[in-house]
Amino acid sequence: MSVSDKTELVWLAKELASMEVEVISTGGTYKMLSSEGVPVTPVAEVTEFPEMLDGRVKTLHPKIHGGILADRSKPEHMRQLEFQKITPIDLVVVNLYPFEKTVARPDVTRPEAIEQIDIGGPTMVRAAAKNHAHVAIVVNPARYRAVVEEMREKGGTIGEATCRELAREAFDHTSRYDSMISDYLAKVDAPAEESAAFPPRIRTAYERLATLRYGENPHQAGALYAEAGLTGASLARAPQVAGPALSFNNILDAEAAWSTVTEFDEPACVIIKHNNPCGAAEAENLVLAYTRAFDCDPVSAFGSVIAVNRPLDGGCAEAMKSNFIEVLLAPGYEPEALQILSEKKDLRMLQMGEGMLEPATGSEMRFIDGGLLVQDRDTDPYDRSAMEVRTTTSPGAEQWDDLLFAWRVAKHVKSNAIVLARGKTTIGVGAGQMSRVDSAMIAVEKAGGRTPGCVVASDAFFPFPDAVEKVVEAGAVAIIQPGGSKRDDEALAVCEKRGVAMVFTGLRHFRH
Repeated sequence: MSVSDKTELVWLAKELASMEVEVISTGGTYKMLSSEGVPVTPVAEVTEFPEMLDGRVKTLHPKIHGGILADRSKPEHMRQLEFQKITPIDLVVVNLYPFEKTVARPDVTRPEAIEQIDIGGPTMVRAAAKNHAHVAIVVNPARYRAVVEEMREKGGTIGEATCRELAREAFDHTSRYDSMISDYLAKVDAPAEESAAFPPRIRTAYERLATLRYGENPHQAGALYAEAGLTGASLARAPQVAGPALSFNNILDAEAAWSTVTEFDEPACVIIKHNNPCGAAEAENLVLAYTRAFDCDPVSAFGSVIAVNRPLDGGCAEAMKSNFIEVLLAPGYEPEALQILSEKKDLRMLQMGEGMLEPATGSEMRFIDGGLLVQDRDTDPYDRSAMEVRTTTSPGAEQWDDLLFAWRVAKHVKSNAIVLARGKTTIGVGAGQMSRVDSAMIAVEKAGGRTPGCVVASDAFFPFPDAVEKVVEAGAVAIIQPGGSKRDDEALAVCEKRGVAMVFTGLRHFRH
């Protein structure tokens, strides 16, 4: 036994001792067990060699590794053990120095990190895992109780199938550990011109949380994985408060809903259908935000995924009760809201946590055939001072609020994206069309008679003035777009002729 994570260690050691298992241990593990009255032999007594070099050398000795690695099916191996007076070791309980926890500290120094690179531990783990036909290796404290139970059921032995499973888990443990070390060294030693966000290799490990009924379609198998070792809240690990199991598509839409709603500081609601916002609103309370978002496109809101950025209250729950909702995401739920929504047996409810209200940062990845695309997340400071009004007419204060609101929503709409908004509420969304004018036509059609006085956001520049003409004819009074088209002057001319304000952001928000 030699562990960094001492969860349930004393319990395990006492259970083993009760089955007359002799325990050998090192350093801090030995001190802990002996202080708890567990019969334990220090490793130095077995090796007849003291721990040295500040604990760097403890278990690297033939009397330890010979005992672990001997193939019990080979008489010659057993004769060599007997001649060298080496006792076979049947069970190895090891987990490694807390390297990940150490390097997560912002003030960690390189020497401190280096000292947390375990040597003897991985060597014992790999040795035991290699010899899993004869030796059991346990690296996960969550396995202790099952191992003890199996030993009691089988007269002190651990079955072949369990040993194989434990060995796979052990190799995964050491593989991930080595990857963390490699990634840390690549980061701290990266040349100044090399972005730390894009290391030479990516070895992120994922652990399966659930097998899903199917993938996007019934003929496709699907599963949910979470990033192994990731601390803090995440969508993958968000507690499900109510409802049946999540589907593949539920999770995809939940990601779209949460990433959009966290853009807003005031109470907000976002309604997602097929990975696109079909309604979004920011208001003084959740009830107003929800009802306004729903009114944007009630037809599409049927069977949607909805996210709010405040704990769900009873009033908002009551407003939602008559709508068919697949998934609801919120930082929390008030008791009254839970009571009201408990009648909706098919509603899946996820509690995201207050700590997840900041937009995600870092890198994002997309798998392709034989590879992986990695990019920085699309972040935007929404700095109005960096935006440029390019028309004689300037937006008024309320129009600026609506423009920035629509710009935030457009960032999360599939390209080509056109968003019409008024009163910090979407009134029409055109998404994912092959031409921008088609998206504009769809957004105007969705808005119906609500377009007069609205503002428009376009995720990319207008290659032709036709889409601008479409929304201006419908009654738009201000437009926000990145700019940068060869025909910007033509788009601006349409706005100047009708007294419509046009703002250039200088940033594009393609979302493919």
